[in-house]
Amino acid sequence: MHQKPLQITSAEVDPALLDLPWNIPLKEWPESQILALPRGISRHVVRFVQLGEKIIAIKEIGEMVAHHEYATLRELEKMDAPCVEPFAVITGRHSDDGEPLNAVLITHHLSFSLPYRAVFGQQAMRRATVERLIDALTVLMVRLHLLGFYWGDVSLSNTLFRRDAGEFAAYLVDAETGELQENLSPTKRAYDIEVARTNIIGELMDLQAGGILDEDFDAIGVGDRFEQRYFELWSELTSEESFAIADRGRVEARIRRLNELGFEVGELEMTTDIDGTRLSIRPKVVDAGHYSRAIMRLTGMDVEEAQGRRMLNDMKRYRTMSGRSNLPLEIIAHEWVANVFEPTVYAIPPRLRGKLQPAQLFHEILEHRWFISEHAGRNIPMKQAVQSYVKHILPSRREEAAVLAPADEGSEDL
Repeated sequence: MHQKPLQITSAEVDPALLDLPWNIPLKEWPESQILALPRGISRHVVRFVQLGEKIIAIKEIGEMVAHHEYATLRELEKMDAPCVEPFAVITGRHSDDGEPLNAVLITHHLSFSLPYRAVFGQQAMRRATVERLIDALTVLMVRLHLLGFYWGDVSLSNTLFRRDAGEFAAYLVDAETGELQENLSPTKRAYDIEVARTNIIGELMDLQAGGILDEDFDAIGVGDRFEQRYFELWSELTSEESFAIADRGRVEARIRRLNELGFEVGELEMTTDIDGTRLSIRPKVVDAGHYSRAIMRLTGMDVEEAQGRRMLNDMKRYRTMSGRSNLPLEIIAHEWVANVFEPTVYAIPPRLRGKLQPAQLFHEILEHRWFISEHAGRNIPMKQAVQSYVKHILPSRREEAAVLAPADEGSEDL
């Protein structure tokens, strides 16, 4: 019987893809080919592979599903959604004896990201960690729904997390059941949230059963928190507000609240009543990333939202301490990068810099400096704070650029 030839669908050209053993089922690939990165839980087999200078995630799934997920992720990527970056779909695979093999979806590995179980493996304050993860997932859901994306299978397992200062940023990693819609209905949104709530509760109960969370941990309460936080954030971002025309300061207050939530108002839609005495405000275009975009505009650095907020605050402090509070940040930013940010990060020994993102390193050094200054009862110089952080804190941190897991850690799938 004539075999369908191997076909590669990709926006990138990388001949190294042809060197991988596509004639072997993914679960049987040799250990020498596989990177031991932490894996979440899924119904599919996933393997991480080094391909030149990049790391890719390979997932074995049906052909139609693979093409659907690849196309969906590409559309989300164009919309600047927080998701993994699609790389390729490979179909027409056959074993050496002619047996057909499933297609594979290939995505770029999201550096410095962790599945939720790996996050729990590193945290002492597990209750606080759960709340931060849930908050990150809440923001992810709102961002995706604002783009018109219906997920259909929301869970902690289908999400990757990156450290973002003292918080986490969440990224969609599985879009098999997802679809983009021009007008996402409230019913679809509500279904997504109910699925998320149910899955979160189940996943946390699994952690309890495994002894990772305390037996008295309120998994149902955390699921309810997610649902409540979602609807509060959605309302803040999309609801219409009416107030007296003389109380226009509330417009600025509303914008400030949105900015503090990490969203930027691109356009406002304002209407007045017939008698002209009242004003209604509704955010018409709302995008996430207010602080990260500010840092990108000022410095060219791509950072997470809370990291950007921390960096912007330190930049303003630097401006004040140098006696130039009247100058715009656009003038100060380059000097701050050269005199504060880069010397701080470059003071970390090269062998340790891969443990965390540069922006996360900077944030943790500032936190450590504050802590040791409080303990000493005086202001500790930045150079001394970096030395203390490198000596006492950083060596115990796991490398997160590409975290290697022990051989018995992680599941078969992602």
